[in-house]
Amino acid sequence: MTKQSTPTDAPELTTLLIGVHAPYNHIRPIEQHYDEFINLARAINLKYEQTLFIKARKIDKAMFFTKGKLLDLKKYCDDNKIEEIVISEILTPLQERNLEDFLGCTVWDREKLILEIFKQSAITAEGKIQVKMAEIDFLKSRMSGKGIELAQQEGMIGSKGPGETAKEMLKQHFAIQSHKAKKRLQTLKKSRDTQRKRRLESKIPLISLVGYTNAGKSSLLNIITKSKTLVEDKLFATLDTTTRELFIDSKKIGLISDTVGFINQLPHHLIEAFKSTLDELKYALLLLHVIDASNETWQNQVKVVNKTLHDLEIDQEILHVFNKIDKLNEQELALLKIETEDISPKVFIHTKSKDGLRELIKFLSKYKFK
Repeated sequence: MTKQSTPTDAPELTTLLIGVHAPYNHIRPIEQHYDEFINLARAINLKYEQTLFIKARKIDKAMFFTKGKLLDLKKYCDDNKIEEIVISEILTPLQERNLEDFLGCTVWDREKLILEIFKQSAITAEGKIQVKMAEIDFLKSRMSGKGIELAQQEGMIGSKGPGETAKEMLKQHFAIQSHKAKKRLQTLKKSRDTQRKRRLESKIPLISLVGYTNAGKSSLLNIITKSKTLVEDKLFATLDTTTRELFIDSKKIGLISDTVGFINQLPHHLIEAFKSTLDELKYALLLLHVIDASNETWQNQVKVVNKTLHDLEIDQEILHVFNKIDKLNEQELALLKIETEDISPKVFIHTKSKDGLRELIKFLSKYKFK
């Protein structure tokens, strides 16, 4: 275990972040995985006092950590009076419950952390409903334990009535909330379907931006359409879909839309909840896969995006847009071009100025939108 202290304001709970190098994690350097995890925590301004980085050679089905690691972790938590731990990996409800019992701490996993980011980032009614549906599914999976506690804390359920257990009331509450959310989402979906039908009938081409979170999609959308959507240097700054008109050489060539970014181990509850929005990608004539060329693990990020698109059954034509080349020196850019020889089509850009989009503008001006 490697200890690292982080200065912070005094939190309400003594919180420990645990970055895990799990056997299924093939990201190299592994420090990039740890950095991403820390940035997830910072995205919701989570206050923490300590971080631990642990290499786990084996995953225990019931406890996640093996006995030796658990005993070390228990001693660390006791010695440092840790009240809350956040783990970089996705835990099963059983693992989460067992860890809380053994360590005597509140436990967050990767899914809960990303869910909290989505809750804070959702702006539109549709985005908020989709996050709510994901949250309901998450809590349902933990009904025998934390689901009840969280629901009570958030005022979801009151005291149990005659002949009803808290679990039965919670189950009923989730069913009602899920039904309401799906009904509202269906209404919004009909509106989007009508807009899509109108667009298809008018034969207006649609281009969609996809990519790993924080790859620079929103910055690209802003500079190429001269708009002002939210741009922040943090994970999942953009959650709700934004669509703008796209002009090349003063000629309107279609519409371009931004979508939620993907990430390694994106919780399936969130994928399911956002499926109706992500299905819009199936109607795009071209996907611009925006890649952060300055990130050491860009190849792994490309794999994550490709796998997510495959899982969503999206197989539209893709242009690989290697972004942020302004952060590379001449030698690094030359190496990148060698490493990407087998990737086609592709362009290299940056969004610091319109001149940085030269290759992309040239490609789009010659592209045959059918």
